[in-house]
Amino acid sequence: MHICKFFCIFAAIFGFMATRILIIDGDISLSTVLSDYLASRGYKAQAVGNGKAGLDALSAGHWDLILMELQGVEMNGFELLKIIRHRLPNIPLILLTSRNDRESQMRAFQLGCDDYQTKPFSMDILICRMEAILRRIRAFQESKQKVFALNGHIFDATHQVFDGKHLSARESELLLMLCRQEGEVVDKHKILSALWKEDNAFTARSLGVYINHLRAFVKAADYSIVAARFKGYKLVNNELVKV
Repeated sequence: MHICKFFCIFAAIFGFMATRILIIDGDISLSTVLSDYLASRGYKAQAVGNGKAGLDALSAGHWDLILMELQGVEMNGFELLKIIRHRLPNIPLILLTSRNDRESQMRAFQLGCDDYQTKPFSMDILICRMEAILRRIRAFQESKQKVFALNGHIFDATHQVFDGKHLSARESELLLMLCRQEGEVVDKHKILSALWKEDNAFTARSLGVYINHLRAFVKAADYSIVAARFKGYKLVNNELVKV
């Protein structure tokens, strides 16, 4: 197996596509400790000591979340927050700051921070706060995703096309539900309610027919649609099973 393909599969299994965290804080000792701690927990963290370096880092690469201090960043922290929000309106941002007054917190939220953590703080609790925000972001992104790559075979739900072949509207919606929860069982009753608007023996048989039809499509991509008895169906990447 080609090494790049193996790495992608390995990463998909074990979650090694590390979340990238940018830390903007003039307190180098704290940001270094925090960066090392995040790395030990599987994140890819980079710390910079001032606002300009933070803006440069944001322009130079992709980041999943920002941890930022309001003070000690060699520019007005609120102004820096405002600039970041203007440039990157959707990136999650948590303030880690010694400013615990009500006015600072209100202004920070009004300017667009997602959370406000006063110093000193528990690193374990910070991880929980980060993950809560990231889960919501990921769930939102997944709910909007309409194009999926299945081992190099493209499914475009918007145009109802899989690997260049057209699907019916219901086939496309069904495959979309399975793709959005790849590897997880999609409840049969949820499928019937969403696509057939009825949940009875007749629609259940109809669902089985559609599943069999889609199996022929995804087989070309080395995927399977597996039935979970009395529960529903899940889309499985056979390449992962082989590793």
